[in-house]
Amino acid sequence: MTHAHAPTTPRSTLVVTAHAGDFVWRAGGAIALSAARGEKVTIACLTFGERGESARAWREGKDLAQIKALRRDEAERAAAILGAEVRFLDAGDYPLLPTPELTDRLVALYREAQPDVVLTHPADDPYNGDHPAAHRMALEARILAQAIGYPADGEVIGAPPVFYFEPHQPEMSGFRPEVLLDITEVWETKRKAMECLAAQRHLWDYYTDLAVRRGVQLRRNAGPNLGLAHRTLAEAYMRPYPQIAKELA
Repeated sequence: MTHAHAPTTPRSTLVVTAHAGDFVWRAGGAIALSAARGEKVTIACLTFGERGESARAWREGKDLAQIKALRRDEAERAAAILGAEVRFLDAGDYPLLPTPELTDRLVALYREAQPDVVLTHPADDPYNGDHPAAHRMALEARILAQAIGYPADGEVIGAPPVFYFEPHQPEMSGFRPEVLLDITEVWETKRKAMECLAAQRHLWDYYTDLAVRRGVQLRRNAGPNLGLAHRTLAEAYMRPYPQIAKELA
């Protein structure tokens, strides 16, 4: 725990993403696992991905308001399948720009959620500037939410560990799979959530194949005697801050 919760308070995860679909592709397994354990998961979608992540809808002749409504509906249905609550900050994408108001809203959300774990984008993505922007905003708000003098509602937070989920082009983004999370038991849940995102149907198979590849890595690094399923599926994460431990494991 990173804060003094009452014993009956469930653990809390906060996911900060640039666009409405990011949480499904990159962290849907982690979200589903947390929800299955009875933990609270809050997703902050900074934008709907209405301009840069919705090409199919634009080609079909939909306007901006229709596309936002479409992406909201997709994300809400996906979050419900995963067992999470989703909040839309509607900050506008391509480009996603920081503002004092957006910072205040994120800080307030941190203090409301009181997260034990934070998931967000890694620092680099040469193909999508919104992802590094969301990364910077997520980390800045985490720091400000710890400052007792920062003028925002709610109790200050502790220092929840941060995990970066895998970008679409990991080799070009300096991403290393430092943590491999076994999502085999919730894979079908993640896949159903992915299939809510019809606006990005082209990514369904890509992220299925990625889960298989990361599962192979997980088995290779776990050793042969852990009883893992032959078809293990996984998600990869990085950690920017030190792991706190009393023993090495």
